[in-house]
Amino acid sequence: MVLHNLFFLVLACAAYFSLIPLFEKQVADARAREAAILEQIHGEKAEDLQVEKVYQDAISRAKITLFLVLGSIYILAVVLLEAAIIPLYVYRPLRRMLEADTATRAGNRERELIPPIEILGDEIGQIMQSRNDTVAELRRQEDELAAALRRLEEQDRLVSLGLLSASVAHELNTPLAVLHGSIEKLIETTDDLHTLERLARMQRVTQRLRTISESLVDFAKVRQQHTEPVAARGLIDDAWALVAIDPRASGITFTNLVDPEERVIGNPDRLVQVFVNLLRNAVNAVEIPGGRVDVRARRADRAGEPGVAVAVEDNGPGIPADVLPDIFDAFVTTRLDARGTGLGLTVAEGIVTQHGGAITAANRREGGACLEVWLPAPRA
Repeated sequence: MVLHNLFFLVLACAAYFSLIPLFEKQVADARAREAAILEQIHGEKAEDLQVEKVYQDAISRAKITLFLVLGSIYILAVVLLEAAIIPLYVYRPLRRMLEADTATRAGNRERELIPPIEILGDEIGQIMQSRNDTVAELRRQEDELAAALRRLEEQDRLVSLGLLSASVAHELNTPLAVLHGSIEKLIETTDDLHTLERLARMQRVTQRLRTISESLVDFAKVRQQHTEPVAARGLIDDAWALVAIDPRASGITFTNLVDPEERVIGNPDRLVQVFVNLLRNAVNAVEIPGGRVDVRARRADRAGEPGVAVAVEDNGPGIPADVLPDIFDAFVTTRLDARGTGLGLTVAEGIVTQHGGAITAANRREGGACLEVWLPAPRA
């Protein structure tokens, strides 16, 4: 402010002292013409003192008039500059940049960027736009770094889970093999149809446990899995047959609404394990009596690939808001001291991911939870 005021003052003074000699020359010329006219009229020269007095009066009036005009112009220019031009085109953009910098330091992403409507088309506007671009690029790099850190944490979690899974599988394989062999011997020693039916069911369950034990090893090493087109409704029926062994399931209304024609590509045993985990969670979540579990399916393309989305819905209390973002992380459960261990959904997510699918969790608007599994489908 001081500099531009000083600039106008110097400019006014320069104009003043530049114009005074011109006025003096014009007055001197006028005096000479007046003296010549008087000499012609009266035939004699005018008195020098009278002419000099008129000359000095004219010079004084010219100086005063010029001073007043330049002074008025200076004052008007300073008022216009200070009241309108500088506040609008300098002070306001600078103040807006300071506010944005304060928001950036505070981590307020909603206010750290200057809106485009406030960016002028001058040099200061170019500085504001450059600052916006720099902050946006910085935030993008921060988000990428945070995502990379989350991926590293997830990889560490999966490595730890893989080691745990391999250890658990090793401990389960031996007793399961013994149990399976014992059931086969019992089948050979009886002819009772009811007993044979129960032993056959026990044999199927034991085989399923052995399959699950083998799948736990997949968290520790990559294993080639046999995949084939399989009916989605049959997977749900097989999974519910295993879940229905729990006495709690008998008090729940279960409905399989999946179209028998819907087919997905995958390993049947491993996909059954996925739906066993989802159905078991739903059974544990609903109230008895009145609990309800429904399974629906719909065609859904994903990234241009055909697929089927299978949703397991319940009418329970839903997933707590603080648990929902991390629902697929290991050991996340609200029933850690009761029925859950916090590993079921983590295992299900791992199996679905290995099948090239995706799994999501959400709360239904009408109440309860919905876990949806998207799996690739055979191309028509």
